[in-house]
Parts: sequence; structure tokens; C-alpha cells
Amino acid sequence: MIRVTASNIIAAIQHLPRNQAYQYINPRTHGLIEIVDITPPEGPITIKRYNPSEGETSATADSVSISSQLIWRIANSFRPNQPINFDRVLGGSYNTRSVLEALLVHTPQFYTCNPGRIENLNGISQVRRGHKHVIWCPDEPHENGVVAHKEIDIVISEMPSIDAYYEALTIPEKNLSGPIDSGLERRHAEIQIALIMIGRQLGFRTWVAQNDQGIIYRNQRLIEMESVIPSLETENMMTAFQGAVRAARLIDCVWFKNGRLMPAVMEIEHTTGITSGLSRMKNLQDTIPALRTRYVIVAPDEDRDRVVREISKEQFRSLNARYFPYSSVEELYALCQKRKIRGITEEFLDCYMEAVLEAS
Repeated sequence: MIRVTASNIIAAIQHLPRNQAYQYINPRTHGLIEIVDITPPEGPITIKRYNPSEGETSATADSVSISSQLIWRIANSFRPNQPINFDRVLGGSYNTRSVLEALLVHTPQFYTCNPGRIENLNGISQVRRGHKHVIWCPDEPHENGVVAHKEIDIVISEMPSIDAYYEALTIPEKNLSGPIDSGLERRHAEIQIALIMIGRQLGFRTWVAQNDQGIIYRNQRLIEMESVIPSLETENMMTAFQGAVRAARLIDCVWFKNGRLMPAVMEIEHTTGITSGLSRMKNLQDTIPALRTRYVIVAPDEDRDRVVREISKEQFRSLNARYFPYSSVEELYALCQKRKIRGITEEFLDCYMEAVLEAS
């Protein structure tokens, strides 16, 4: 499935005329927006905003930055022909969110729309006209530099989203390379825990990298958690291949099923280079070339372009590696926490992982 990236958004806004001011989408938001500077490939965007009715001018307005982080959060939310609400996506944060929204809908592939909204009053459901959304229609571009509205036959049930949550977590000092890295190590560990919990829910047992087994979660080490494998030497799938145990020891997570299947081999690339993770997985593949599995890079959403670039390199193409963004990991983890899903096939995982080479 095609996706929007921060680079796509920057490229689209770069093509907007610079010699004009842009209006906000919400008619109640008075003022104008001017583009001052754009930093490719992923931002930031520098703008000015001012309200002429209050005597403000471009010359007196301060320059304000739309961050790359904001651009990436919005980019990751778009799917073709599916409306999104900026305020919902961003949780009301970022005071430049309405500026980015306004600029984006002036570009050819983005429209404003008002999907229907299901309203339930006293047990009676009705469809009402919904709030303003933005929809990405890559196959139906409109004129550049103008706002276009699209009528759609889509109804949204505006239920609160479910969040993934983590409890008490302690990183051993030996895992930390310094205080500046403690937050990164924690994030790495949170995603590792999410993968363990997802695996447990799907009936998998999980190998955790040898150097991460001492991380403490819910007052127990990861190696002591239910469904975590204590030793690779007890896995016949590993011991049947010379060198496989050694090659797998430092891989972040490996899922096993029924003693006969290995649904996924996963490297979490938050604190190390993507190349190192791919190299570890390639070393494992070289020891078990006939064994079918998914080789997966798990990484932050904003690192997608970098992940795709590395996965596509000739030396790693045999892995046919997949990209599992953090947002998809936590969406699946939250679903497991909320619904206790059972009885699904392994192919269900493919809905959350991007097959990079097949999409290119």
C-alpha cells in the first residue's frame, strides 16, 4: 500500500506559490499564512501568520517553525481515500497544526471533506454531518494552490482510540551507554515488551536478545516472563542448523510456534544503525537458508525512508525484509490488551508489516 511520507508533504508544499498568502480552513480562524522557508527533505517549514483585521502585517509577524516531528505524525496517519482529523491525530498538541492543515489542502492530492458521524442518543443511532477532515486522494489531483472540497460517502464512528500502556520498567545500568541514551533504551525496551506480549497473545514463544534479558518489567526480568524462551539450545529448529544458535543470540526478538515454525525474526532499530540489525538477520539467514520466516525491522515511523533504503540494498535483498513501524506495533499491542484476540492466522501480522521490496 502506498503511504505518505514527510518528504512527500514537503515536496507538495514546496510547489505552492510563494507570492501569496493562504487562508485557514476553519472560517472562524482569522488570519493569513505565508511560507517563509522550507527545508527539504523532511522539514521544518518556516511560516509567518498574521491577522490584517487587527492591524498585523507580514513585516511585523514573527517567523514560526512547523517541526519535522509534526509533519511525520500527520504523514503516518494518512491512508488513500480515508479521512483524518488533524486535532484527533495530534491530540490537540502543536500550535501550528492548523497551519500545516491549511497548507496541505492547498496542494493537489489533499481535499477537505465532511464524513458522516454516527451519533447515539438514548440508544438510537443516527448519522449526522461530521466535522471537517482532510482526505488524501492520490489518483484525483485538483488544481495546485487552491482548496478543494470532496463529497464522500463515508461514515465515522468517533469512538475513543485505544492506547498501548507500559507498567514499571527498569533498565540495568550495563544496558545504558550514558544518561543521554536512557530514554532511547527505555523506548527500545517498551517495544521489545510489546512484541513479547503480542507474541504471547498469538500463541508464540519469544526469544529475547541475550543482553536484554535482565531488563525488569512488572518486577520480573524479561527472561522470567511467561512465553519467553530461556535458552535457544532447547529449540530444535535452532540446534538443527550449525551456527544458528550463535547467530540468533543477540537478535532482539524471535517468535517460535509449535516447535516447528518461526513466524518472525525482528530487530528493533531505535538506538543502533539499521545496517547492524540487517547484518545480524542476514547472518542468521545464512545458517538456516531453507527455513521460512519473516525478517523484520521494527523502527520509529519517522525512520521509514531510511529503513526502506537499507532494506533495498543488494546485500540484504535475500531477506525480503519487512518494516514494522512503532505505531503499528503499539496498535496491535493495544488491540491485544483490549480484546484478547484468539484464533487468527499468521497472515494477520502482514496487515501491520510493510513488505518493502514488494511495494517498490
